[in-house]
Amino acid sequence: MKFFSHVLRTSSLLPATTRGLLVALILCLSTVTHAPAATPAFTQVVPGKTLKFPRDFGAHPDFRTEWWYATGWLQTPDGKSLGFQVTFFRSATEHDAANPSRFAPKQLIVAHAALSDPAMGKLVHDQKIARAGFGLAHASEATTDVKLRQWTMRRENDGRYQIALPARDFTLSLTLTPTQPVLLQGEQGYSRKGPVAGQASYYYSEPQLKVSGQVTRNGKPVTVHGSAWLDHEWSSTLLDPRAVGWDWMGANLDDGSALMAFRIRSADGQALWQHATLRDANGKLRAVSPDAIRFTPLREWRSPRTGARYPVSMQIDMSDIRWRLTPLQDDQELDSRQSTGAVYWEGAVTIERNGKPAGRGYFEMTGYLKALKL
Repeated sequence: MKFFSHVLRTSSLLPATTRGLLVALILCLSTVTHAPAATPAFTQVVPGKTLKFPRDFGAHPDFRTEWWYATGWLQTPDGKSLGFQVTFFRSATEHDAANPSRFAPKQLIVAHAALSDPAMGKLVHDQKIARAGFGLAHASEATTDVKLRQWTMRRENDGRYQIALPARDFTLSLTLTPTQPVLLQGEQGYSRKGPVAGQASYYYSEPQLKVSGQVTRNGKPVTVHGSAWLDHEWSSTLLDPRAVGWDWMGANLDDGSALMAFRIRSADGQALWQHATLRDANGKLRAVSPDAIRFTPLREWRSPRTGARYPVSMQIDMSDIRWRLTPLQDDQELDSRQSTGAVYWEGAVTIERNGKPAGRGYFEMTGYLKALKL
């Protein structure tokens, strides 16, 4: 699960050069538009839709928000563990979709990248933003093929994902190879996020991806291998108005199983909505009743930069199973106020099942500094 705060509402938080381009663009549009622009009517998520591949690997520009999100654990030749995150967002703005101008910012592309190395003492991350077009940024409708300047994520015909991402302090050159079928979340890809049916996304995952490639830092490439989890979601109305954020985790378990769980939180910390999926290595899904899911914080960490407090160690109970999440390092906060406008915690975690080591995954927490607005 991921997020995208509406970028134009947070333009004051963007770098000066980016803000200037947006302001100039808006002024330019106002001089050539002689009639009031029509507010786009975004397509809504409804139950019963059948996801079709490879088409649904691609972008869905008629929906307001969309993201492709890959996280994983890597191992270096000397046995060191690293975590990585790569996320591409597509956001449809409220500019008239019928505007023929090539300069109209109808679609925005944002990307986040992060590397978690305990030796660094904190998360190292980078972010970019641009409007789609002009060869700078795109999100293909045919398959997963997203680009933001030199950052790319592309799905090959054989299902492998190629990630090429030269960030500010590191470069990721990774191949993610599927080992299992696509996992449709929720009701065959229709994933509820609240008590109202429209508060939902279309959502599928690709767990247990085999990773190979290189991580380069300070001009020195290091060969890595590991495992990853990929999510793809799109929506137009995601959260209940009472929601302030969510807790989400996706884990590749050592026995080949895949685990996903999330809760949508209200201001008092209670769950407005929660869901979990557990699929074994043979593809059998275990249904988990929402009433049987309980998130219990075990330990809190306070960010020295933002003051936000995150429950970085979490216990998740699902009927007869107790999961425990332990972070690779505490400081895995990502400040994306220069792109999406949000501050969140996104980190590599180890997983225990009923007190025994069970796997590795990623844990995301939003809305702990301030309420997340979508």
